Amino acid sequence: MASLLLWNGLLLGGALALFAVLHSLTAGVRLKERLKGLLGERLVEGWYRLAYNLFAAATFLPVLALLILLPDRTLYRIGLPWSLPLVGVQIAGVVGVFASLVVTDIGQFLGLSQALAYLRGDPLPLPSPPLQEKGMYALVRHPLYFFTLLTIWPLPVMSANTLLFNIGATVYLAIGSLVEERRLERAYGDAYRAYKRRVPWLIPWPCRRASSSATGLGRAGDLQSEV
Repeated sequence: MASLLLWNGLLLGGALALFAVLHSLTAGVRLKERLKGLLGERLVEGWYRLAYNLFAAATFLPVLALLILLPDRTLYRIGLPWSLPLVGVQIAGVVGVFASLVVTDIGQFLGLSQALAYLRGDPLPLPSPPLQEKGMYALVRHPLYFFTLLTIWPLPVMSANTLLFNIGATVYLAIGSLVEERRLERAYGDAYRAYKRRVPWLIPWPCRRASSSATGLGRAGDLQSEV
């Protein structure tokens, strides 16, 4: 068991680390600016976000392949009726993910809005979405990450590979959220710093809240990037 955890942990951790590095490099502004110099600003603004998302999905496939194909062992199995509360938490996590997405500009996040604007001949780049503090973003600054963790952890059946993946994913989301907050501070300045003072980071927790209301639709803290 110890050797399986060590070997699989190295493989899964390495695949997640490679994904994180590639994700960071492509999410940053430097690569995008270099491509603008080579391909032109309009082409890059129109297609970069969509290409970035497709690339992220493709580079995550090796992680999923390892999770499925590596030798595995069941660590625990919780049967009925004790598994029902765990499934309930998972359902709440899935609902929370969708509720967090509802208040964001999904088209712009996926890159579809930019691509359509390019094909229609509309002006690019599109306006940046305003800082979003409503809905689940009033509960926690990174609701997509929080609800994702609620979905992946309370499993009625836990295997060694799933445990290793969950640990790696949790570390990735925690570090990624901190990196993301630096980008959001650069993008929104004092407005985001005030939002940080009012709303907890990754885990909902009682926090001082200002009386100011949220701004309009658009921003997703854990979806926002510079691409």
